[in-house]
Amino acid sequence: MTPLSDTLADPVLDSPEPREVEAFRAAILAKLRYMVAKEPPAARDHDWLIAVSLAARDRVIDRWSETTRRIYRDGRKRVYYFSLEFLIGRMLFDALSSLGLAGAARAALAELGVDFERIRQLEPDPALGNGGLGRLAACLMESMATLGIPAHGYGIRYDHGIFRQVLRDGWQHELAEEWLSYGNPWEFERPEVTCTVGFGGSVEEEGGRLVWHPAEAVDAVAYDTPIPGWRGRHVNTLRLWSARAADPLSLDDFNRGDHVGALAERVRLEAISRVLYPSDQTAAGQDLRLRQEFFFASASLQDLLRRHRSQHPGFDNLPDHVAIQLNDTHPAIAVAELMRLLVDVHGMAWDAAWSVATRVFNYTNHTLLPEALETWPVGQLTRLLPRHMDIIVRINAQHLDGLRAAGRDDGAFLSSVSLIDESGERRVRMGHLAFLGAHRVNGVSALHTELMRETVFRDLNSLAPDKIVNKTNGITFRRWLFEANPALTALAVDAVGPRVLDDPEALSGLAPFADDAAFRERFAAQRRDAKVALARVVAERVGVNLDPDALFDVQVKRIHEYKRQLLNIMQTIALYQAIRADPGRGWVPRVKLFAGKAAAGYTQAKLVIKLIHDVARAVNADPAVRGLLTVVFLPNYNVSLAQSIIPAADLSEQISTAGMEASGTGNMKLALNGALTIGTLDGANIEIRERVGADHFFLFGLTADQVARRRATGLGSEAAIAASPVLASVVDALANGSFSPDDPTRFAATAEALRQRDYFMVNADFDSYAQAQQRVDARWRDPDAWWRSAIENTASVGYFSSDRTIRDYAGEVWKLAPNGRR
Repeated sequence: MTPLSDTLADPVLDSPEPREVEAFRAAILAKLRYMVAKEPPAARDHDWLIAVSLAARDRVIDRWSETTRRIYRDGRKRVYYFSLEFLIGRMLFDALSSLGLAGAARAALAELGVDFERIRQLEPDPALGNGGLGRLAACLMESMATLGIPAHGYGIRYDHGIFRQVLRDGWQHELAEEWLSYGNPWEFERPEVTCTVGFGGSVEEEGGRLVWHPAEAVDAVAYDTPIPGWRGRHVNTLRLWSARAADPLSLDDFNRGDHVGALAERVRLEAISRVLYPSDQTAAGQDLRLRQEFFFASASLQDLLRRHRSQHPGFDNLPDHVAIQLNDTHPAIAVAELMRLLVDVHGMAWDAAWSVATRVFNYTNHTLLPEALETWPVGQLTRLLPRHMDIIVRINAQHLDGLRAAGRDDGAFLSSVSLIDESGERRVRMGHLAFLGAHRVNGVSALHTELMRETVFRDLNSLAPDKIVNKTNGITFRRWLFEANPALTALAVDAVGPRVLDDPEALSGLAPFADDAAFRERFAAQRRDAKVALARVVAERVGVNLDPDALFDVQVKRIHEYKRQLLNIMQTIALYQAIRADPGRGWVPRVKLFAGKAAAGYTQAKLVIKLIHDVARAVNADPAVRGLLTVVFLPNYNVSLAQSIIPAADLSEQISTAGMEASGTGNMKLALNGALTIGTLDGANIEIRERVGADHFFLFGLTADQVARRRATGLGSEAAIAASPVLASVVDALANGSFSPDDPTRFAATAEALRQRDYFMVNADFDSYAQAQQRVDARWRDPDAWWRSAIENTASVGYFSSDRTIRDYAGEVWKLAPNGRR
């Protein structure tokens, strides 16, 4: 892939001293010889990548060791961040720039006749996450290191990630990621750090206490990755667990000739760390998901308790030294597991253990969607985790008995706050468990937090009205500005000074330059360069040529109905129809760029991808359009591709159904790079609009309250379609196969669903969205106005730094003070 930095200068590169270049050159050659076993004439690009990565890693290890010694010496409170995803992105340039070694690495490789830009593109993206949840975890880990907060990230080392997305005739197909095929130079296997995790079996009373006898066990083996903060002052640890069968082979079966069956048990147990989010459409898939969640929660708790015990005599003081942050509901089983470990394994009294647990745990909720607020059937939990089911029942009984004793004996109320939903198949509400077990529960934007209080946790919130707090998400500017957009960074440094590299709020100093014509020209020029670079990427990957002078209209995110890629492509169809009807009108040339993955079992989301592909095929081949409209879907969206797209975006599509997006972080990344947002009053859009100003944000659509009222009164949309001739024409085009002549009925069900049940308010918001797009066109026709707005966006979003987010967590949730500089 064409690297973006081929055309953009890099202001973060230091000016290396000749001695530093020579030292780094020697380090690269030493790694090439002694770790890769190659001499320079025989070395291939990938050999150089490994060599320079290992040379950089050595410098990181020095800081890592210093950090570890300092943390143990000072006895500071540690944060443990539990997340099923860590979408950390490529590590090499991140580490080099954090340590001020990027210039030395580039110069050293140049002396060896090696193109640094070419080899850095060979580094695979670690396949450890899917979307915003995992990328947020990565940003927060980097900010904790930057601010000097002692922290461990805990998760799973997935062999094959979620999947590699390929499109065949527009249909998404999922292939296994092979990110570990060449090994991972940034990780350290720790076979001496192995925790045993059990499943199934029975619970017996022995000596007056309950003892769990698992029917099977799997070993969790630790793999550590150093996470350096900006300037390299502090390095934290990301510890990921890999599942390993205690018995790798049934030798009896093997010797009987059953060579495949001899490996069956190992394959079954080690499936835990093979794939992120295995399909849960089968009973086996549902079991595997629960196994994954318990596997990493149990191993992580065992590990942190061992570390605590090595420094402190008991666990009564655990809350003084440990804060655990549960990143969404996936790790909620950790509440029951900590109780088991404290009570059953370490002999703590129940009430004392519960007091410890409820002061250690904190819970971040990321969604109000029912499918993401996990529940597990009581029967399934009892079968796989019988002791934990006992513990959950006891927690629930204690909880409900306390309410009854306090006079809260209304049956409906008790049902709503119970950990167990008795309304059908009995299911354990994992969000409720996390809420009860947490010291603090937080939402990730102001609107989302308020909706949590009013909807999914309304009755629980009435019992503990101070428990839910807001912690609006943030992003690390180091990756999403300095690394992704070095030209814009250089412009900011030139205008405001180098303090913008250490203080995100210093970007506000760009605001006066919005009225400087020369600065606006430079801002527009760096954007155009980024668009030229992205156009090369698009041409190489999908064979579509883009006009860099067109408006780049971008929607890049997970494909989901509430994110409304369908609304976007329907408006694209309307625009296409309008261009064909009146080709001589003064149209604004547009590139509509989509990227994102649909969950493997999400049929409707996959159909939206196919629709985008089919529309693109028709539009891009139509000579009547004359380049006025181009539609592109870029497959296999990941962090590296995002770093190429975001600096080139003119318009940021943040068009989720109001009340359904918890926060969003793509909205922040795009605004930081100067894209103007078209969006609803949803998630962090509201706070972005407040900061950049309503004049620099294209607002449309129903509010969350209006959506709720509309759903309450009915979802029929025939009237809305009938009232909008443009919308009716688009729906008819879907119904009659205009974009699918090979299968005229392909999108008929989509059209019928739009007519019958507008749950995601696509029809309800269509005309408002189309009008907002007309305002976008009007602004684009006035370049001075457009670039003023773009500069105001970049200047106004310093608040959305993940450094600010971490300071907020540290002060109000974890009760510890950052030890780093801004």
